[in-house]
Amino acid sequence: MSKFEPDYRNIVNAAFNKKAERLPLYEHNVDASVMEKLIGKEFAGLYEGDDRDLEEFFSYYCGFFRDYGYDVVTFEGCIGQILPGGGALGNCRITPAIQSREDFEKYPWDEIPELYFQNYGRYFSALRKQMPEGMKAIGGVGNGIFECVEDLTGYQNLCLMMYDDEELFAQLFQKVGETNLKIWQRFMKEYGDIYCVLRFGDDMGYRSNTLMSADTLRKFVISRYRPIIDLVHQYKKPFLLHSCGQIFSIMEDLIQAGIDAKHSNEDQIAPFSQWVEGYGDRIGNFGGLDVDAVCRMDRAELKEYAIDVIQKAEGHGGIAIGTGNSIPAYVPAEGYLNMIEIVREYRGDL
Repeated sequence: MSKFEPDYRNIVNAAFNKKAERLPLYEHNVDASVMEKLIGKEFAGLYEGDDRDLEEFFSYYCGFFRDYGYDVVTFEGCIGQILPGGGALGNCRITPAIQSREDFEKYPWDEIPELYFQNYGRYFSALRKQMPEGMKAIGGVGNGIFECVEDLTGYQNLCLMMYDDEELFAQLFQKVGETNLKIWQRFMKEYGDIYCVLRFGDDMGYRSNTLMSADTLRKFVISRYRPIIDLVHQYKKPFLLHSCGQIFSIMEDLIQAGIDAKHSNEDQIAPFSQWVEGYGDRIGNFGGLDVDAVCRMDRAELKEYAIDVIQKAEGHGGIAIGTGNSIPAYVPAEGYLNMIEIVREYRGDL
C-alpha cells in the first residue's frame, strides 16, 4: 500500500537548490494518451469541451499526478499556440508570419496578451478548482523568447534576417520580450497562486552546439529573461528553465540571469552527472533519465540505470528525477510506469 501524501514543498526546495525531504518526481509534460493507458480511462477529448468538460478533464489529469507519486501537477499554456499566423516552429508552417519589416510593423502585438488569456483563462481556472490537497502546479506561461521568435519567423529565415536586417532582428527579440513580460505580469496576478514553481521552455541547442552563437543568445535572448525571472522572484517563487541541447557555453549566463533550476538532458550530449557536478552548487537540476532508456530498457535494466543516475546526483544540490525531456505519446506506458515505480521504491513510498 502506498505511503505517499503529496507535498509541493519538496519540489520547491529542489528548485531552490535544497535537498528535498523526499526525492521529487518531475516531468516537463506527460501526454494524456499515456495517462489514459495507465488509468484505463479515456479523458483527453474533454480538453476541447465546455467548462464542465474541462473540470472533468483536470480531475483525471491532476488525479493522475497525485496517484502516481508526484508532488506537483505540470501544466502550461503555450504562447506559440495563440500567436496570429504563428506555427513556423511548433506546427511547421511553411509561410512564416514575419518575413519583412512590413510584416513586423503590421503584426498585432498589442492584441497578444488578451488573446492569451481569452484562450487559456478557463483552463487555468479549471486547474485551480481541481488541484488536489497538498499539491500545486509547476509550469505557467509556456514558450520562451527564442521559441516565440522562431514561431513567427522560422529558424532558417531568422538566421538570414540576422545578417540581412540586423535592426529588425534586434527589434523582434525586444518586442517579443516586452509582449511575453506583459503576459507574465497578468498571469502572476491572476493565476500565480496555483503555481509553486514557474517555468518556460526555450530550446536553444541541439546535440553538439547552440542553435545560434553564444554571443547572439546572450545579447538578444538571455537578456530578455531577466525581467520575467525577476517578476517570478518578486512573488518569492523559483524559476525553472527547460532548454534542450548542448548549451554549456551559455550556462553561466543563464545562472547570472537568475534561473533557480534547469531541466533537460540527453545522455548522448552529456550524462546527468555532468550537469549536477558542474552546476549543482548553484542551481537545482531536474530530469536525469534519458527518454531513450525509458523507451527501450526492460525493468531490470532501467532500475540499474536509474539508481546509478540517482546515486551519482546525491550530494549535488536540489534534484528532481524523471525523464530528461518529457513523456510524449510514443513512450511505452509500461516503460514510463517502470520508471515511476523504480523511483518510488527507491525513496520508500511504494
